[in-house]
Amino acid sequence: MKASKLISSISALIEQKVPSFLWGAPGVGKSSIIKQIAQSKGMEFIDLRLALMDPTDLKGIPFYDKDSHTALWAPPAFLPKDGKGILFLDELNTAAPSVQASAYQLILDRKVGEYCLPSGWAIIAAGNRESDRGVTYRMPAPLANRFVHFEMEVDASEWRDWAYEQGINEKIIAYIAYKNEHLFTFDAASDTKSFATPRSWEYVDAILKSTIDAELLVDAISGAVGKDVAVGFLQFVKVMTKLPNIENILNTGEGEYSDEVDVLYALSVGLVSGLLKDNSEEKLDNLLKYTLKLKSEFAVMCVQDLQRNGVKMEHSIVFKEWVKQFAYLLA
Repeated sequence: MKASKLISSISALIEQKVPSFLWGAPGVGKSSIIKQIAQSKGMEFIDLRLALMDPTDLKGIPFYDKDSHTALWAPPAFLPKDGKGILFLDELNTAAPSVQASAYQLILDRKVGEYCLPSGWAIIAAGNRESDRGVTYRMPAPLANRFVHFEMEVDASEWRDWAYEQGINEKIIAYIAYKNEHLFTFDAASDTKSFATPRSWEYVDAILKSTIDAELLVDAISGAVGKDVAVGFLQFVKVMTKLPNIENILNTGEGEYSDEVDVLYALSVGLVSGLLKDNSEEKLDNLLKYTLKLKSEFAVMCVQDLQRNGVKMEHSIVFKEWVKQFAYLLA
């Protein structure tokens, strides 16, 4: 399931306090999605890693109550006491079976020992698939049956929308638009330590924004996404030197055109990124005017990326002309 549909589905289940489990390969952004949901709802977010806990950590520590002459359990301080939020049990299936068993009651009955989860809190869990060769324990059927299960898939188009919003380097966005398959190259059968994932491309963004020496870029980026992808990316970056002046296009609506596919991908992302940084009606009209003579698939890519990022253009006279020219591709 794509990220957008996951957000919609899990958000609805949170309202009903139905526990959900999000499955996915390493680095696809499972925890980021749940945190994003919490932020959008103005809810608190607590991330628990059960793999780092002992079975008694959830239930608490027993102590003697002199009034009742019984043993009571002092609940752990990290569990919420009030308010509204999401209790996120990340990497649940990497926890030892005894720890998973201690979570049964909390997940289903919303209580464990003397502790009761506040009514405003929902429980969401996530984990890597057993086929991904990570350190996981097979989830017992009674625990699995306590969740509604979803599996996350990587979608390059949705990732580009997210990357624009997060300010990811436009060279990376352009490269992924050109090579969708390089957004995620994880292979469970391979022993390669470095591979491309949405998370590792964030590392590449940080590398590009750092002060690392240019001659070390290949090794550093290879350490994040793998040697083949790193070399392909850096070769693509060289293509971006062939781009026409994007600022001039946005200011005048005029500029040179290229027939090279890699240049066109980089140009399309550059135009979208430039407008998102400085959006005005004049620059939008100029961008649309320029794309009237651009290869059709790239003209459509520009407009769709802008629309998905909230740019309104229905009021533009140039857009009406644009729609007439490319309507056959929008059907």
